[in-house]
Amino acid sequence: MSHAPVLLHEAVAALAPKAGDLIVDATFGGGGYTRALLEAADCKVIALDRDPDAIARAQAFARLTPWRLEPREGRFGDLETLVPESVDGVALDLGVSSFQLDEPERGFSFRFDAPLDMRMAKSGPSAADVVAQFPEEALADAIWALGEETQSRRIARAIVEARREAPVATTGQLADLVEKALGGRKGARTHPATKTFQALRMLVNDELGELERALAGAETRLKPEGRLVVVSFHSLEDRIVKSFMVERAGAGGGGSRYAPERPAGRPPSFRLAHKKSIAPSELELAANPRARSAKLRVALRTEAPAWGPIGGRALAPKAAEAWERLA
Repeated sequence: MSHAPVLLHEAVAALAPKAGDLIVDATFGGGGYTRALLEAADCKVIALDRDPDAIARAQAFARLTPWRLEPREGRFGDLETLVPESVDGVALDLGVSSFQLDEPERGFSFRFDAPLDMRMAKSGPSAADVVAQFPEEALADAIWALGEETQSRRIARAIVEARREAPVATTGQLADLVEKALGGRKGARTHPATKTFQALRMLVNDELGELERALAGAETRLKPEGRLVVVSFHSLEDRIVKSFMVERAGAGGGGSRYAPERPAGRPPSFRLAHKKSIAPSELELAANPRARSAKLRVALRTEAPAWGPIGGRALAPKAAEAWERLA
């Protein structure tokens, strides 16, 4: 089992670690970013992860690198609380790790028929709980909003009809159910259940809410000239990251590239390192197909005060109400 970090060299170059720097790897996962950072400079890394298995890997690695790596278990959305120190860099490698996908019992992938779980922290309501208890309309709204699945209502209807007969409790059951509801694959490059699985995973782990809180937390903890580096894998994540960086760099609106407009009285808390996102090289794409949708964005902290929390991206009301009752 292994995990190949995407855009690793580009991310480390953007973080530009130096001797004595303190950097937060907010999504430790398999530790690829942390290893590369510690090899690049005599810096220290604080490794965050909500997954107990990832923290166990971080703790094992920390025993080999005393004083240079400190694992801290928790959600990256709680970065501001978990990391009270001022830091020189924050890295966020979003999405699910290969370790989680490759462990059948975690229930993230329909490559295996396993319990429908998907919980990164191994606690709280599971994907099976959502499938069993969400009303049809709420289920459809969640699959549409988080999976960008245009056939969400057909899928939700099929799930509700199926669960009347028996619980939909495994990844295989759900994948087969969605495939039948959508009329098979019909030459599609991806499995018909891909977007539904994405939506359930993002809902169960509150991935977009965690991202918003992590970005705001990084803003409060980064020193002037500190670097925020984020790798995202789909449009919902990248939209939030791009909007945050562009807005807080004062680069929205009609200003020029040299004198961008910004809200009155709000000096920019970041400046953009690059006008556009960085994409994987052709060489990396050939070696790691998982990288095909990845985008890296980089922003540097200014001396201005933090702007505070992001406004918040709410689920559709029915889905939000159903999740609140379940959680």
